[in-house]
Amino acid sequence: MVPEPEFKYKQCIIIRNDVKMSCGKKCAQAGHAAIVAYEKSSLTMKKAWMNEGQKKVVLKVSDQKTLFELKTLAVSAGIAAALIQDAGMTEIPPGTITALGLGPAKCEDLDKITGSLSLL
Repeated sequence: MVPEPEFKYKQCIIIRNDVKMSCGKKCAQAGHAAIVAYEKSSLTMKKAWMNEGQKKVVLKVSDQKTLFELKTLAVSAGIAAALIQDAGMTEIPPGTITALGLGPAKCEDLDKITGSLSLL
């Protein structure tokens, strides 16, 4: 058996579960969150995460308020955070906050913020 790799860094993508979106729409919003959070990260974090294999975890929250709270916690911990606001061209009204991207950052730092959340 091949040993499972140990990751020191990851990115967390958090999707609002109270907004009615198709699976494809959720995937697109997750993609936006991943890219924007990555772009906001430090060069050191980007390199470490890229060299390790770009671990990502997609989680869910029940409302917009929780996304804002998680973003505040991440920013105070020095973790890159990106709230995603939809343009409203397909399934949902313009301006709807759909997702939050966090990191890349150290796994233990993200776990302090997102460890209680469920997988999407």
